[in-house]
Amino acid sequence: MTQSSTAASPDQVDGPPPPLHPGLEAAPRRRQWGSERRSEPLSIVHPTPSKRKLAWGRVAISATIVSWALYVVTTVLRQLANNPGVGFRFQFEAVLYLVVVTFLTFSALMYLTARQAALHRFAEHKRAPRGELDRHFRDYDKGITVLVPSYAEETSVVRGTLWSAALQEFPDLRIVLLIDDNPYPTDPEVAAKLDATRNLAASIEKALQAPHRQALAALNAFRQARGTGATAQGLLPHLSASYRHSAEWLEAMAEAEPVNDHVDEFFVDSVIMGLSRELRLTLLALTAAEAQQTGPDLDRLEELHLRLVRIFDAKLTYFERKRYASLSAEANKAMNLNSYISSMGHRWLLDQRGDALVLRELEDGEEADEDRVLDIPDSEYLLTLDADSLLLRDYCLRLVYFLESEENARIAVTQTPYSSFRGAPTRIERVAGATTDIQHILHQGMTGYGATFWVGANAIIRKRALLDIEEINTVGGYEIRTYIQDRTVIEDTESSIDLGTHGWQLANYPERLSYSATPPDFGSLVVQRRRWANGGLLILPKFWKQLGERRFQRQPIQLREVLLRVNYMASIAWASFGLVFLLAYPYDSRLLSPLIFAAALPYFLCMGSDLRDCGHRFSDIFRIYGFNLVLLPVNLAGVLKSVQQAFTGDKIPFVRTPKVRDRTASPGLYVAVPYLIVAFSLVTLWRDFLDQNWGNAAFAALNASLAIFAIRAYIGIKNSLVDMWLGLLNWLFVVPKAKPAPKAAPAPATPETTDWATILYQGDRRLNRDLRGSDDRRRRIGVGR
Repeated sequence: MTQSSTAASPDQVDGPPPPLHPGLEAAPRRRQWGSERRSEPLSIVHPTPSKRKLAWGRVAISATIVSWALYVVTTVLRQLANNPGVGFRFQFEAVLYLVVVTFLTFSALMYLTARQAALHRFAEHKRAPRGELDRHFRDYDKGITVLVPSYAEETSVVRGTLWSAALQEFPDLRIVLLIDDNPYPTDPEVAAKLDATRNLAASIEKALQAPHRQALAALNAFRQARGTGATAQGLLPHLSASYRHSAEWLEAMAEAEPVNDHVDEFFVDSVIMGLSRELRLTLLALTAAEAQQTGPDLDRLEELHLRLVRIFDAKLTYFERKRYASLSAEANKAMNLNSYISSMGHRWLLDQRGDALVLRELEDGEEADEDRVLDIPDSEYLLTLDADSLLLRDYCLRLVYFLESEENARIAVTQTPYSSFRGAPTRIERVAGATTDIQHILHQGMTGYGATFWVGANAIIRKRALLDIEEINTVGGYEIRTYIQDRTVIEDTESSIDLGTHGWQLANYPERLSYSATPPDFGSLVVQRRRWANGGLLILPKFWKQLGERRFQRQPIQLREVLLRVNYMASIAWASFGLVFLLAYPYDSRLLSPLIFAAALPYFLCMGSDLRDCGHRFSDIFRIYGFNLVLLPVNLAGVLKSVQQAFTGDKIPFVRTPKVRDRTASPGLYVAVPYLIVAFSLVTLWRDFLDQNWGNAAFAALNASLAIFAIRAYIGIKNSLVDMWLGLLNWLFVVPKAKPAPKAAPAPATPETTDWATILYQGDRRLNRDLRGSDDRRRRIGVGR
């Protein structure tokens, strides 16, 4: 961690913000052998790929296609042609094997295609100069609202996210923490944690007041002196002093921050000190200009003053939708966001109706007490940000500047696909982070073919684009507006299709400006990856419908866009089932060929090269393969859940990824299946060895070896045994329900004690409960007569 040696003491700079709330500090996670030692993040701007790298990328694509075609002709078709008397079993095996190999090769080809487009984008990307950003936003009057959905998050995690958003430079920045916890907890510990989360917004806004006052006073003094005819050279020292003060304040804040893990280190070194270093770079330029008796003009000096004011000018608040009966109570992130978005731009009266608090829009001219009015400002842009993500400086500025370019007028969503925090203390977090960094490259490439998908960890959205996909439903007598679909648990993917249907586009900004947490253990990874695998198949029909509408409107459709989108939504399904077939079915050795290996080799070589470029190891291609083997049951479970939802129509519950420092237990079945893969691979190895089926034997040996390594490295032998034992106990034993204690007879209702307001508003609640009961009960109370 790098910190400036010129950091001032807190009392010199009006005091830095306080560290974590007392009692929230946690011991760092124990570092495992084989974890990541490097903690320095990658550069914000991708290095320009060489012409040689681009050429080899084209060779890899061609080699994959040619190898697959040669395999079909020289192996499958030749075997069928030269052996006309083969039975049905061999014909069935040949067709099935060809289908599996074709789908897996197709996914590899899509990787290479997206990767090649990403390399071209990195080569062509020119970063907007800082001066152009300052000029564009000098008289800017549009605002941005940062929405941070949070549910049962660690307070320290949310705090870092809010600070990274609060230090964004933007003219009108409003940050809203959308707390989705139960607003009235009975557990004292839960209540204390909720209160600490609620206090985050006010504490951060209060901490920003000191540097903001200083920067604003410097700006006002500059404007007053400019009005009296002062020269730019004479005002230069005052601007330098303001930049020095701001940098020292940030450095004092960094010095006061506790560093318990690699995420804390990133927050201090890249978010806080990264901004401080940039301010000191500007200070160096100002000092040099002063020494050379020259400098920028008065307009440029004012822009530099405005920059400091906007860095420390943020309005923070929190919003709890579950307090209001008139908002959706669906337990998912999408409806948490929708509830606030639908309330923006209106003034609401907190209307107590019986025991229900509802939001009723104030009519024009209607007066009400200010303590009963909730005023929710509107904004041109929204920034959705997961509560475990961190933004680097300039995120808002550069992405909004990108959206406001004339050629990007129809782009609804732009984002920087998040990267992983470096220095992961566990092996599984390191390899999961490696896959995250690979996905960052692929998403950048998908933009090259118009196949971008919204990745919900961070994104800047034009609010008017969301209004185009708005749906209005009435639930329980209240009007519920939906912008981001919650039909599946991958809400951002489905919303990408909805926006495309209305003629909007999406784009990934080709820089690394956002980072997000990676699950640190197998249990929390199971929750995340099972959710990711669920929903793609359900969204695919909507995409086919969109293509039909675009053809009808004679809009251009690129084949590569269609192929990349289909692969993104369905590849987990066919790759998982394909791998099961390859592991489980004893295919005839005549179907094997070195050409299969030749078709897959470019994919693995290019992935290894990409991993090395991202600061990982080339050998991680084998670790990722073993990683995918142990995740096979998780991916299959997610796919089967999608199939279940398709047939039943029932929504799959949204399960958040745990953000905790302790280990999350895994379902026993997901831990047992990797052991079954090892056992079956060893049986297959022995059987193929006896049959001298050397190709299948080598494949079985590879799977057994990498699966054993993955179990030991990513789950842990001891942890896996514990999780399987707990899973068995949970299956065998059912905790009997405690007999409810007899309730005391309610006090007789009297006019003085009856809650008349609730009765008049809610009606007979017992009747409402009975309506959800059995048919016999419905007949007893006369329903349906």
